Amino acid sequence: MLKEKIILASKSPRRAEILRAVGWEFETQAANIDETRHESEDAVSYVKRLAQEKAATIARSAADGVVLGADTVVVIAGEILGQPRDDEDARRMLTLLSGKWHEVLTGVALVRGQSETLIDHESTRVRFCELSSEEIDWYVSTGEPRDKAGAYAIQGRGAILIEGIEGDYFNIVGLPVRLVYEMLRRIKQT
Repeated sequence: MLKEKIILASKSPRRAEILRAVGWEFETQAANIDETRHESEDAVSYVKRLAQEKAATIARSAADGVVLGADTVVVIAGEILGQPRDDEDARRMLTLLSGKWHEVLTGVALVRGQSETLIDHESTRVRFCELSSEEIDWYVSTGEPRDKAGAYAIQGRGAILIEGIEGDYFNIVGLPVRLVYEMLRRIKQT
C-alpha cells in the first residue's frame, strides 16, 4: 500500500517492530540530537519539537523517501517523565505512577526533502494499579524499565501493572501507527 521509502529516525526497537508488524518497508538511521527540554516548553510542544528535529536531521542527508521522527514521554501531575537515569529514578517514576492515571504523549514528524514537513501528536491515558514497594523492586530488577519513557513497557512485563487505557495502545509502545498512516496519506497529497 505504501510505495515510498520510509526512513525511521530512531534506534527504538519497539518503533521498528511496530512498522514491521504492519508490513511497511523501512530503513533505520538514528538521529543524534540534544533532547534537553526548553524552559517553559509544555509536554506536547516538547515531543513535537524532538520528533521534528530527529526527522529533519536525517532528512538533510536522505536522497529520497519520507523520514519519520517520533518521541514519547509520560506526563503525570504536570511532570514529564522520559527514560529513567538509573534504577533509583525508575523506582521514583513507578511510585509516582502507582494507582494513578497518566498521559502518554508521542510527537510524530514526517519530513520529505527540505520543504515538506508534517508534525502531529497522539495522547493516550493509562492507569496503573496500586504497586507495593516489593512489586516496584521486582519490576526494576527485570531491567525492563531502563530505556522506557515512564519506566515501563506495556508490551512486556509491565503489562501486569496496567489497569486500563483510553486511546491508542501503540502510542504507549512508542509509535501511534494509525496517526503515522494518516500523516503519510496527507504528505503524499502535497
